[in-house]
Amino acid sequence: MSRIGKKPIDIPNGVQVTVDNNNHVTVKGPKGQLEGDFNPQLNIKVEDNQIKIERPNDSAFMRAIHGTTRALIANMVKGVTEGFTVELEIVGIGYRAAMKGKTLELQLGYSHPVIYEPPEGIQIAVEGNIIKVSGIDKQKVGQVAAEIRDFRKPDPYKGKGIRYKGEVLKLKPGKSVGKK
Repeated sequence: MSRIGKKPIDIPNGVQVTVDNNNHVTVKGPKGQLEGDFNPQLNIKVEDNQIKIERPNDSAFMRAIHGTTRALIANMVKGVTEGFTVELEIVGIGYRAAMKGKTLELQLGYSHPVIYEPPEGIQIAVEGNIIKVSGIDKQKVGQVAAEIRDFRKPDPYKGKGIRYKGEVLKLKPGKSVGKK
């Protein structure tokens, strides 16, 4: 058995979970609603304020999809109750970010400002040199954070650019290191 897949998911107060035919799961909570379609061969049940997922056999594919499905549903439940946040930090002289309405405007050393319009359901906040991306869908929050980071990835020599908060960079030595 998958150690992750066999763990039941507790449903907190204020969250409603419904499982339709063909394993269409809908999770409603205080922050919003998320939906997802999962493999119809799995057996997803809601009983006693818990979600239980069982697989029909022990094939390699079923073992793999069992734990993945449990993790995705657990992220849906956590998203509608707490939400997800990813923090990015801007490092570099003259690099800055500002919100213009719902649009993120970045000055990253290019000849023009970089404008980013977040997708539906994603909120972006700027505090100094920190950009906070938050929302209820974990995949969407991570995707938006990765897209913003791609505008100016951290430089491997000086470390300037946009990085995840707490990301550790191993800086390369410059060309003058090898000369003697």
